[in-house]
Amino acid sequence: MARDDPYVPDIPVPKNRPVPPPPGRLRRIVRWLWRGFLLFLIGSVAWVGIYRFVPPPVTFTMLANAMDGRGIAKSWMGIGRIDPAMARAAISAEDSGFCAHHGFDFGAMEAAIARNAQARRIRGGSTISQQTAKNVFLWQGRSYVRKAFEAWFTVLIELLWGKRRIMEVYLNVIETGIGTYGVNAGALRYFHHDASRLSATEAARIAAILPLPKKRAAIDPSGYTRRYGNRIAAREGVVARDALDRCIRTG
Repeated sequence: MARDDPYVPDIPVPKNRPVPPPPGRLRRIVRWLWRGFLLFLIGSVAWVGIYRFVPPPVTFTMLANAMDGRGIAKSWMGIGRIDPAMARAAISAEDSGFCAHHGFDFGAMEAAIARNAQARRIRGGSTISQQTAKNVFLWQGRSYVRKAFEAWFTVLIELLWGKRRIMEVYLNVIETGIGTYGVNAGALRYFHHDASRLSATEAARIAAILPLPKKRAAIDPSGYTRRYGNRIAAREGVVARDALDRCIRTG
């Protein structure tokens, strides 16, 4: 008598289930990720360390604008030669707590978030240190990825550069007009003399155009730019009186 085949129940086969990589491949992926992290860590520290002593030759912002046909006009000037009024104007306009914080002003960030929730024009709460990290090492734009890199480079420049070097680099790479970078190039463009002879009013006018350097002009400003520049010029005296620029002074 023929023997019946044993009963084999139908087992449904799941569809579209991702197949996990073999253990060996997974280890290789983890190894490459770890190597990439170490490479970025060592490379970023070395990059920041070099710029502690060497002026940044070019930035991604400069290159992006140059590709649009705007050119690159810049003229490096050491902070010891830049008129102190310019640093005071920058502190007055951009970051009054520059000498007090360690790269991040969380109070200013919270105020910016609350203000932007009700305003039409978005304004950031970034410190001069954060702006320097962004302008020297990163690209423009708004994304969480860029902000994460910005935070990392901000920590590095605060640790490796110090406040005086941060201000020096900031004043030399910040965009001061279409295709114009740094306050010395800005002074030559607008006032036909270098940044070593800036008056308090001239420094305030340059600081007033920093948020929108492609749309504002420091020569004979009008409307909001003139009013803003006048407010900055008035605050410069407060910065000097209260020693809010003490971290970049010498002697």
